[in-house]
Amino acid sequence: MKKVLIILLIFSFMISCGTKNKTQEAKKEMNPFLEKFNTPFETPDFSKIKEEHYLPAFEKGISKHIKEIEEIAKSKEEPSFENTLVALDESGQLLKKVEGVFYNLLEANTNDKLQEIAKKVAPMLSKHYDDIFLNENLFKRIKKVYENKDKFDLNTEQNTLLEKVYKEFVRRGANLKEEQKKRLREINKKLSLLTLKFGENVLKEINNYALVIDKKEDLAGLPEDVINQAAITAEKKGYKGKWVFTINRSSITPFLQYAKKRKLREEIFKAYIMKGDNNNEFDNKKIINEIVNLRLERANMLGYKTHAHYVLDDNMAKVPENVYQLLNKIWVPALSKTKQELKELQTIADKMGDKIKIQPWDWWYYAEILKKEKYAIDDNMLRPYFSLDNVRKGIFTVANKLYGITFTERKDIPVYHKDVKVFEVKDKNGNHIGIYYVDYYPRDSKRGGAWMNAYRKQYVFKGKKVTPIICNVTNVTKPTKDKPALLSLDEVLTLFHEFGHALHGLLSNCTYYTLSGTEVARDFVELPSQIMENWATEPEVLRMYAKHYKTGETIPDDLIQKIQNSSHFNQGFATVEYLAASFLDMDWHTITEKRDIDVNKFETESMNKIGLIPEILTRYRSTYFNHIFAGGYSAGYYSYIWADVLVADAFEAFKETSIFDKKTAESFLNNILSRGGTEDPMVLYKRFRGREPKIEPLLKKRGLL
Repeated sequence: MKKVLIILLIFSFMISCGTKNKTQEAKKEMNPFLEKFNTPFETPDFSKIKEEHYLPAFEKGISKHIKEIEEIAKSKEEPSFENTLVALDESGQLLKKVEGVFYNLLEANTNDKLQEIAKKVAPMLSKHYDDIFLNENLFKRIKKVYENKDKFDLNTEQNTLLEKVYKEFVRRGANLKEEQKKRLREINKKLSLLTLKFGENVLKEINNYALVIDKKEDLAGLPEDVINQAAITAEKKGYKGKWVFTINRSSITPFLQYAKKRKLREEIFKAYIMKGDNNNEFDNKKIINEIVNLRLERANMLGYKTHAHYVLDDNMAKVPENVYQLLNKIWVPALSKTKQELKELQTIADKMGDKIKIQPWDWWYYAEILKKEKYAIDDNMLRPYFSLDNVRKGIFTVANKLYGITFTERKDIPVYHKDVKVFEVKDKNGNHIGIYYVDYYPRDSKRGGAWMNAYRKQYVFKGKKVTPIICNVTNVTKPTKDKPALLSLDEVLTLFHEFGHALHGLLSNCTYYTLSGTEVARDFVELPSQIMENWATEPEVLRMYAKHYKTGETIPDDLIQKIQNSSHFNQGFATVEYLAASFLDMDWHTITEKRDIDVNKFETESMNKIGLIPEILTRYRSTYFNHIFAGGYSAGYYSYIWADVLVADAFEAFKETSIFDKKTAESFLNNILSRGGTEDPMVLYKRFRGREPKIEPLLKKRGLL
């Protein structure tokens, strides 16, 4: 009996262990990234994705990708376009899936855990992609296809893919000697961590500052909506019964526009411009030095004089001299216009009896007063007509009238935050095009600014079309307890702008992942976004969506006329602060020798060189210039003004017929929006416009002629 009992206990223990092992295995398999998302259109299953899933998914994704790359590189077959270029383009599916979700959330809904994961993953990915671009066997196969491309009867898109991949391998060091490759890997690893840290520091600086107001008289001049929003922010930050303003744009801008208390305007403005420059643990000056010097070293190693030469070689501009030439062409009339604007502001201040000399923290305040005096218009008059829901409906209507597409809200698709909405996009025949996420409001877990990104790009995988999953993330005015989100005109333009990027991703119709959607030259990518801004203030369009949030009344014609009349107002200021940042970016990246740079001195000298007046600061100071030190716009911030040259010229094509002309819209769709990076951008533009762009429409549009 005793013997039987022992056998039963052993048997029971074995079953228990087996069950335990199976349970552990099941837990491992439960990582949602390692199987198809069981959601409509395989959208990210945010209801199941947890922080602990990311690192194992990255590791598995990298491991699978390595095997796929090795299969291509060590293939015994003669290199061909299909078995080398297409195989490379289709590789790394799991890794693309994980990256798509993780990096979107890192920007839109981050936390300490995600930031820690990012620090672990950055060097892993840097090494992984270096392993690909520095793989000798793989490059030999690509090079053989490239050198024998005439034998493969390639179409335009295939030829572009081959050219782009070959050039990218060379630009990433494939032709370097072994010692140089080793150093290149070190540089890329360091840069991946430094750029991550730069952006993290900026976000921490934003979240660490609050202008707390406890006296009602200190709110003098501020509109009721702005005050109510500040009360909500105060409650969330633990200052119940007070008012809090932050250095998020949606909070600081109205404060600078309306607050009568000059000392408070100065305080919050200085907090904004000192981000990353407070000599504390979040200071970015040392990081800038390291980034700039490492970028220069890498460029030199790859045969380029400066980092700007390296970047621009792959853009429409080609060389820094062309960028400086463009910036200077616009700088001269813009600066002249700005000096006129300054005189008008000083006159207004004098007339009001304010015994001051205009300073940077005064510009927005007196500009708002001057605008009201000259054009009888201000943001407070417009906001009631710009409720967020109506603006979004207006944007969707414009897209429908231009391209025949529709947007239907889907409540059955998981989201990562309660503020996020999801829409299914269909063509005019009701066929599915893609999924569109919107995430509008600021929060501590979201970086500042506004952007478009893709959870999944459009492309063709093994003969099957993969549909895009696109998002727009912004930081616009939030609703209050008794009012919906009522936007400023600038915020309206931001939504139209980012939606233009979204269209570029959603309406992509390309075969290859590497060329689809927004995978275009950096100085071409802003064309689809910036052209959308033009529709926002067209009278015909305003009447579609600008409805009073209480009465439903359409915006009156006299208010539309005031918007049109004031379209050139303060354009000198807007152009100059933007151009100053573009010059600063170019100056940082045309440095020709490695050295220890005094960041603030360098910046001052850069601004003095172009004659920036002291009443205006560059749009982004170096220490919080995320675009160039944490994003993809290094030696590329000029892209917005170059795109505006294209935009002003391109929109005239619509104006010459009508803003909803079907033939023009179809041409823009077929030659720009759907083509991604499948051809040279100037070829695509000329196919749409019939010629190269002219600069005069831009100068006219900004009132600089």
